[in-house]
Amino acid sequence: MAAYRNLPKTASVALPTENGKLHAPSAARNGSAIVEALLPLVPRQGNALEIASGTGEHMVRFATTFPALRWQPTDIEPDRLESIAAWCDEAGLTNVMPPVILDASVRGWADEFGGQNLIFLSNLLHLISIEEATTIIHEAAKALAPEGFFAIYGPFLRSERFASESDRLFDESLRARSPEIGYKSFESIRKIQAKAGLKPLVPIKLPANNLLLVAKS
Repeated sequence: MAAYRNLPKTASVALPTENGKLHAPSAARNGSAIVEALLPLVPRQGNALEIASGTGEHMVRFATTFPALRWQPTDIEPDRLESIAAWCDEAGLTNVMPPVILDASVRGWADEFGGQNLIFLSNLLHLISIEEATTIIHEAAKALAPEGFFAIYGPFLRSERFASESDRLFDESLRARSPEIGYKSFESIRKIQAKAGLKPLVPIKLPANNLLLVAKS
């Protein structure tokens, strides 16, 4: 996921706090809305995998809201793994496994992370290429247990149109660094989900012009 490391500073904000914890303002703003959208969809027990867990703040919300799920946080950056562990330790969570390195854009990871009842991915697809996004979706489809859910949260184009001028400007800043990355249309992601053998559900609108794209195995 080389493109993920060649980004403007505004693409992935993580502010240092105490005890190795990092803080992402976007996680604080949007976490409650994501959890509310997931409530009627996700299983109440089983295994759950978060791809690109970032600071770990989402993980604390998820593990607290869905305590019967056994959560596996992942990321590609060691400092993010430290932050995830620090947040989860502070919250006293017992249903979260130690965070592990995972580059989900590399084929084959589903073999190690199979049997997932829920897979969640947040704010990543616009930071990687369409080829990398396709790999993530196909591997996630393989990793899901029957009747499992794959939920993708983030900003998307609507029929190749931006939802706002700020989205257009952000996309422009991304493509200036790496032309192969940038916003994808939610329709194109749903097509990839379907080709991977998943059943896309109706997109869920969330604050800040973001969408939650949920597909079922």
